[in-house]
Amino acid sequence: MSADLQPRLARAVQRVTARALGPYQSAVVRIGFAATWLLFLLRELPHRHELYGPDGPWSWDMAQQLAADNHAFSALLWSDSTVWFEIVYAVAVLSSALLLLGWHTRTMSVLFMVGVLSLQNRSVFVGDGGDNVIHLMALYLVFTRCAQVWSLDARRAARAAATGRPVRDWAGPVLWCVLGVVLAVRTAMDGIGGELWLLALFWVLWIAQGVWWAVRRYEPGSQGHVLLDVIANLTHNAALVVIMAEVCLVYATAGWYKIQGSRWQDGTALYYPLNLDYFSPWPALSDVLGASGVIVMVVTYGTVAAQVAFPFTLFNRRVKNVLLAVMMLEHAGIAVLLGLPFFSMAMIAADAVFLPTGFLLRLGGWSRRGRERLLGRVIALPRQRRAPESETTRTFVG
Repeated sequence: MSADLQPRLARAVQRVTARALGPYQSAVVRIGFAATWLLFLLRELPHRHELYGPDGPWSWDMAQQLAADNHAFSALLWSDSTVWFEIVYAVAVLSSALLLLGWHTRTMSVLFMVGVLSLQNRSVFVGDGGDNVIHLMALYLVFTRCAQVWSLDARRAARAAATGRPVRDWAGPVLWCVLGVVLAVRTAMDGIGGELWLLALFWVLWIAQGVWWAVRRYEPGSQGHVLLDVIANLTHNAALVVIMAEVCLVYATAGWYKIQGSRWQDGTALYYPLNLDYFSPWPALSDVLGASGVIVMVVTYGTVAAQVAFPFTLFNRRVKNVLLAVMMLEHAGIAVLLGLPFFSMAMIAADAVFLPTGFLLRLGGWSRRGRERLLGRVIALPRQRRAPESETTRTFVG
């Protein structure tokens, strides 16, 4: 090994083991996918029984037979009770909201994954490409340290660092005990369903979380603590690379499959969805765009070119940032023109893993200032209302 290569390799190893890379990117991915799934569940709340519950056309028996063949996991297949369905749906909603806030993120990421897999594998014919992306990212988020910034966990850690002593928190141990009991009961009964590796993963995550909590509480700064931190950083960084590779693979395969289609080759592919009632929430706008052959051709060819070229632009930061903005604007256009908001939200959340850190820091600053202004106005409004009353009272008494 050359003298120049050895220090570079040492620095690279130090970088991937000493810290979790991309803290802001992973936080945005966490927030984006949690918000997407949460909004979807809330929108479909009145129709949940028809989509995933006992009133759906895909019955519980049919779902159970399919799961026996493809070994898909779904907690909804543990029981056909309506009460159990409501519990699972409520857990899915609550875990999405708490993952969005970053409250006990490691536990919430596991419950988020359970909710996504349970609902989607219960009714496999419900959903679109956005659901597939959420399905994959729910698995990957479990292995990331996505709560280092912009989370309640980060705020609690900062408060503990400022005071010099850990903040008392009983929610974590209680959650760990309750989930351990549920996992043990299901394992002792018929199992959790799905592949054997998923059951092993749940047990590994449960044991690792308990060891992590005990070491951080009773042996902070010890060699065991350092070792666990290194393992967590390596796992996070590997998962982040997998997320990036997954996004590149999605765009590359989509682009190359489009090239093989005759409608994409002649530049008319966009025309057809614009003229379908199902994909026309704004018929007048769709008619205007569909009537222009130039716009249809440019957008059709531009979509294919952007998707095929995106993985190669990662080698040039400026070109990557420009094309990333184009892809996000394209998905925003799909949300508006074709009425697919959750698909677009999922893809934008996946794209966010490539956003530059500087932009995310500015975005965080804008969000913080906006929140402070909003809270300032909310606090000032009651004061303004009380001020005339107190002035009138003082005048009357005087």
